[in-house]
Amino acid sequence: MYTLHIEHGIKDFALWKQAFDRDPVDRAASGVVGHRISRPVDDAHYVVVELDFEDLSQAEQLLANLKANVWNSSAVSPALQGAPQTRILESAA
Repeated sequence: MYTLHIEHGIKDFALWKQAFDRDPVDRAASGVVGHRISRPVDDAHYVVVELDFEDLSQAEQLLANLKANVWNSSAVSPALQGAPQTRILESAA
């Protein structure tokens, strides 16, 4: 199992969640088999997203798609604030 771990600042959670729910990258078709959204208890303007994949190449492809087609467009990601920090993790257990 592989997880695309994404952290970034946001302007407004409700606005960010609406954009996430529109699913501009078609998560299911991109190989996402599960996801989690977390927020630090002390920072309402930050979000952590974890997208799970069975295949490493699917995680890499979705990350490339996010960089090329989502995060660089304020129309697609209106609540994004700053550059996302990303990492692909492999489950060790």
